[in-house]
Amino acid sequence: GPDDEYVSVLQMPWIMEQIYAFGQALLSRMKVNFVEEPETTMADMREIGPTFVLFAPRVWEQIAADVRARMMDASVLKRAMFDLGMKLGLAALDRGQRSGFADFILFRALRDRLGFSHLKSAATGGAALGPDTFRFFLALGVPMRQLYGQTELLGAYTIHTASDVDFDTVGVPMNGVEIRIDDPDPNGLGEIVTRHSNTFTGYYNNPEESAKSFIEGGWMRTGDAGFVNPRGHLVVIDRVRDMAQTAHGDRFSPQYIENKLKFSPYVAEAVILGDGREHLAAMICIRFPIVSKWAEKNRISFTTYTDLSGRQEVTDMLRREVEQVNKTLPEKQRISKFLLLYKELDADDGELTRTRKVRRGVINERYGEIIDAMYRGDPTIDVDTTIAFQDGSKQRIRTTLKVIDLKLAPTASGSSKKRAA
Repeated sequence: GPDDEYVSVLQMPWIMEQIYAFGQALLSRMKVNFVEEPETTMADMREIGPTFVLFAPRVWEQIAADVRARMMDASVLKRAMFDLGMKLGLAALDRGQRSGFADFILFRALRDRLGFSHLKSAATGGAALGPDTFRFFLALGVPMRQLYGQTELLGAYTIHTASDVDFDTVGVPMNGVEIRIDDPDPNGLGEIVTRHSNTFTGYYNNPEESAKSFIEGGWMRTGDAGFVNPRGHLVVIDRVRDMAQTAHGDRFSPQYIENKLKFSPYVAEAVILGDGREHLAAMICIRFPIVSKWAEKNRISFTTYTDLSGRQEVTDMLRREVEQVNKTLPEKQRISKFLLLYKELDADDGELTRTRKVRRGVINERYGEIIDAMYRGDPTIDVDTTIAFQDGSKQRIRTTLKVIDLKLAPTASGSSKKRAA
């Protein structure tokens, strides 16, 4: 209604932002607010106190990481209260309840600090949100819902109902929407296809692509792999083209494992490798603002992102994070090796989409020699490359990447072989 507040954060070309910021605002007369700058988003949220928000997964991941990073600078008492509150909150969530004590000692103040005290509905969409991040906000008391859809189908067509939220799924189909799995494997996994009245008729002046989008009966291909669980919820695994299989025939979703890694406050981006290979490996980008704060607190000197990511202490710390993720994964989907990349993945370089999805083709081409060296067994990889910035300036980077073999005990890296990125 007219008393509701919405904060617009996402780009307007995204269909769901148009639906919320324009369509919903016109229908309900709610007020639409815009952040002053991306850097002031959280301060603006606290000032406005929205009742509705729609964020991309990368925003929710950043908020969760920032909260956990702040705890690094907190007093011993506050850290203990945070740990206890999260433990009680997550345990209650697993029982389908809320912890009143956790809300009293932690969550109420935290929601106020984030500007979430008045939220009636919070949604995420555009890419998969890791279940760990989803659970974090549900335990916090944020009324989180996951949306799923495509621009070609006028936005979202599945959603969690208020009484049936499952953080491993994207909810159930909305009224009038049909969903089925095309060509499922023995486990029920296949391409998600859908049919409803809002389906588009085709791409402008592109009949060939339009024809590829539909199958018999008016069903539209989504390009996403998934399955419907016994409760009728849709589970989206990954893009069909991104589903991978090891040389031993074990299927896995790179995106699912990447999301688990990115729940760590120290991990900004991750790329899971292993399609057609003997085992899984990862290239990880550190979350520089948080890792640099951690380094300063631990009196670790550094100069640049590249320098910090190459520090042995940082490598050891990230090793522990990866090992924690491995404990939550099936044995055949665990990461065997990883390295810390010398730069952040960047949408301006074509390495990520604007919604922070990994462009695997670009990554495989640009970092192909590094990937081959990892799988060849090189313990270190020398890099000599040049990075171009948006302002036209360039920077030459010469560094040595350490390949961490998680099957081995932590040791200093050995000899290196020359590679160009």
